[in-house]
Amino acid sequence: MYQFVSPIKIITGEGSIVKIKDIIEDLNAKRVMIFADPVIVNIGQTKKIESILDEKKIDYKIYTEISPEPPLEVGDKAVQAVKEFQADLLIGIGGGSCLDITKASSVLANHEGNVKDYLNLYGTKSITEKGIPKILIPTTAGTGAEVTDIAVFSLKDTKDVITHEHLLADIAIIDPELTYTLPPKVTASSGIDAFTHAIEAYTSVNATELTDVLAQEAMRKINGHIRTAVWHGANKEARKEMAWGSLIAGLSFYNAGVAGVHALAYPLGGLFKIPHGESNAVLLPYVYDYIWPACLPKMKKIAEVLQLPTENKHDREIALSVVQYLHDLVKDTGLPTSLKEYGIQEKDIEILAQNGIEQKRLLSRSPRPFTLDAVKSIYQAAYEGKLALGQ
Repeated sequence: MYQFVSPIKIITGEGSIVKIKDIIEDLNAKRVMIFADPVIVNIGQTKKIESILDEKKIDYKIYTEISPEPPLEVGDKAVQAVKEFQADLLIGIGGGSCLDITKASSVLANHEGNVKDYLNLYGTKSITEKGIPKILIPTTAGTGAEVTDIAVFSLKDTKDVITHEHLLADIAIIDPELTYTLPPKVTASSGIDAFTHAIEAYTSVNATELTDVLAQEAMRKINGHIRTAVWHGANKEARKEMAWGSLIAGLSFYNAGVAGVHALAYPLGGLFKIPHGESNAVLLPYVYDYIWPACLPKMKKIAEVLQLPTENKHDREIALSVVQYLHDLVKDTGLPTSLKEYGIQEKDIEILAQNGIEQKRLLSRSPRPFTLDAVKSIYQAAYEGKLALGQ
């Protein structure tokens, strides 16, 4: 027995952002706060929303005090802004951090305390009320934040999350047109992030038949189009397929969970402020170089999804070819494949490992258990940029 959870409504397709007009009417919204990354406002991607609100003569405020990998104080300030404006609808448009701030603000505006009080690892309070309705609109094809109930915050040297079903969007709008202007590096990091969601959901111990179907299709679409989207960003078909792949990867990982890659990526973001997608990308092949013996049947299926040769090959050989392919995929998109490239030093591995092993909730979903020594060895391999490949 298992359940599958998603936002109440998901709207997709080019130009689908205009559906906001109907949604606002349905919700009878009177005071709307738009959470947007500053760059999103600067390039005019909030204009359609603003014009709809102006046409309806609805009071609104655009809130842009958002930063990537947001610390707790950014969240607290956003919550206070919602309270002061007395918003009855929130619209988040931007990358994953912007959508996370929107989710947390929509719920915590109706709760006492600060963001830290509701964190998964360190919080002492529980979410009890649904909060303010929210529409989430991603402008990258990668985070899946629009279809999850997770809000990630940076702490001093790691990350923690708020997670509760009340953080789920009331409506998620996935409009590929909003991704057309993404630069190559953002396209690459968000795309590998989405691929990581799919592959970790597929090998998660909590995977189901439904999440497997979604994860496989997400891997197929992202692998088939990410290189074109990165290096030929004007290709609308590639952008559309990446947006769709990101969406179904998000639905898959929200229900099956992510695991070791994300667990070890959090300290990279917390300690060294490496963007989340890049943190996942640089660790992806090294984590799978560790866990492949525990999920051989699924590694074989992944090889088929990625169209790697499998005929007359042993399962072990097939699994190792997948690990090598993951390394090549990251490299093909122009992202770093070693921690050295980020200026991380070998002496930093100890603190990274100590923080990584603390992510017990994520690590528990892996098909192979993680020990502290194993985590150290993964960071060491990623530092050196060398895969073991069964040696």
